[in-house]
Amino acid sequence: MMRLPTFTYVGAKTLEDAVTALADDPEGTRLVAGGTDLWPNLKRRHQGARSVVGLRRVAGLRGITGDPAAGVTIGAMTTLTDILRCPMLRDGYPGFVRAVASISSPVLRNMGTLGGNLCLDTRCTYYNQNEEWRQSIGYCMKEVGDTCWVAPGSPRCWAVQASDSAPALCSLDAHVVLHSTAGERVIPIADLYNDDGIVYLTKSRTEILTEIRLGPAGARRSTYWKLRRRGSIDFPVLGVGVALELDGGTVSSAKIHLGAVHSFPVAATAAAAHLLGKSLTEDVIAEAAELAKDPASPLDNTDFTLQWRRRMVGSYVDGALRELAGLPPKATPSVHGEGALALEV
Repeated sequence: MMRLPTFTYVGAKTLEDAVTALADDPEGTRLVAGGTDLWPNLKRRHQGARSVVGLRRVAGLRGITGDPAAGVTIGAMTTLTDILRCPMLRDGYPGFVRAVASISSPVLRNMGTLGGNLCLDTRCTYYNQNEEWRQSIGYCMKEVGDTCWVAPGSPRCWAVQASDSAPALCSLDAHVVLHSTAGERVIPIADLYNDDGIVYLTKSRTEILTEIRLGPAGARRSTYWKLRRRGSIDFPVLGVGVALELDGGTVSSAKIHLGAVHSFPVAATAAAAHLLGKSLTEDVIAEAAELAKDPASPLDNTDFTLQWRRRMVGSYVDGALRELAGLPPKATPSVHGEGALALEV
């Protein structure tokens, strides 16, 4: 049986309690929301903590307010299941809801929160192993070693960002609210992430993510496609979040973000720009899908070969765009994709 290490637990009742406890020892304190990521990481000794601040009883961090016409605010402690059960989110932001539906399993979605998924620890084949295995190779740079075993000559860690909700929300230009003892600040969600497998969030250790804000849905179409080995539970090997707006049959706005191919959700800017002012014909979609492969830099740090994963970037972007264009799908890849994901409620 894996046991938790010894730490002091602080059950915060207010946001002020939480930010104060965090400010007292930011390097030794961790936040816990649903616990589906932190508790296993602590048990496997991937992470340590002198104290853990629980957010479950903090009022105001849970719930969904607003409407798609004006914009929606989601509390960071809102469970993934509550998001799936919200009709206005399903109607206004289907790509985001599809991404949430692909996360883990129904039981864990009952516990897991949106804020927790956005702040998910980065993952790597050499890091997400048991203690004995990691010790046998001398650990890695993400833990107490000094070598990234993915790229031994590299001065940085290449662990990947494996959140499903992050690329979907990036494609929707969502914003996040961060609180600390210094006050509140609001940033685009894309700016929440660092290009670094170890220091993977830009928020300081004294800040708490409290809200996610989605702008008006308007006539925007969105979707999310996910590649993983099994049809459920698994983390993404590739996530594709796409959001488009059409004006008279031509694309007036386009955003494409890729997950699980780097240490942060990658914007496929050239691919999105290629769509602007054009109709979503098969040729235009194929050209954009090819361009989407350029910013993807999968390495040997997760499931499947890196060459095949890069090729699947083009296939999955092509599939997502064809879906939004109302075109028939091409042949489905031999492993599980989420192009036709049925929402579980």
